[in-house]
Amino acid sequence: MTQPAPPSRKRAWREILIGWSFILPNFIGFALFTLVPMLAAFALAFLDWDSYGTPEWVGLDNFQRMLGDENFHVALRNTLYYALGHIPLTLVAALGLALVLNRKLRGMAIFRTAAFFPYITSLVAVAIVWNMLFNPTAGPVNQFLLAIGIDDPPRWVASTDWAMPAVIVTSVWRDMGYYMVLYLAGLQTIPKEYYEAATVDGANAWQRFWSITLPSLRPTTFFVVVMLTIHSFKVLDLIVVMTEGGPGRSTKVLAQLVYEQGIREGRFGYSSAIALVLFLIVLTATLIQFRLNERRSG
Repeated sequence: MTQPAPPSRKRAWREILIGWSFILPNFIGFALFTLVPMLAAFALAFLDWDSYGTPEWVGLDNFQRMLGDENFHVALRNTLYYALGHIPLTLVAALGLALVLNRKLRGMAIFRTAAFFPYITSLVAVAIVWNMLFNPTAGPVNQFLLAIGIDDPPRWVASTDWAMPAVIVTSVWRDMGYYMVLYLAGLQTIPKEYYEAATVDGANAWQRFWSITLPSLRPTTFFVVVMLTIHSFKVLDLIVVMTEGGPGRSTKVLAQLVYEQGIREGRFGYSSAIALVLFLIVLTATLIQFRLNERRSG
């Protein structure tokens, strides 16, 4: 039996060019607007430049300055505070919503849409509305707390202690709908036979959730945690609109410090150094999550 003739060199090159023709438009946009600026920012971290004069090589001076910068320490603590609050709360809220809405009932699509709607709503509008809800004197949240007997409710965004929790609550409310959709997709891939067999064996609802649902959702949960980690560490827009980093410095985060040092102060080298540190923190956290996921899957 004769073997098929191998493709000619000309045909092979034509197939390669066709493949690149599909890749290049997207890659060119990615290179121009993401890859090149990112590499330039990494290089700027070792320079002193104000966008007017000639860049001057300063080595690790920007990083040494960072170690003694109290604003950087405050922003780092606030970023960690936000991430440690936003990640688990959004995870639990999204999974809970998905479990409630993963039912075949009439009108369920309306509730799913309503849960997802905050994620596609203008972030500025979301921030303004929640600022009104958290108004210390006339906001519905404090009016409700007064009505149930709490005489001294928090001042929320006007308080250094409660501003960050208010931002976290707003962020969880906005983001949980998106991750709910991911969990819904994961839940609908779990075979119903698993639950039927567990019910026959006498497993209650909690046992079915712990032994079937959570293990089956492990890939989805891993993806959600990675995305939430990246999103949490680079938070900026919501905080700028709601609190502008205040009161005082109680909600100032690293991404905001990058913006202030680079755009407002013109210290592009120092700003890039902070951005590089933020990138390394996110990269380290993500690699740790990948490592932990491999151990659990192995």
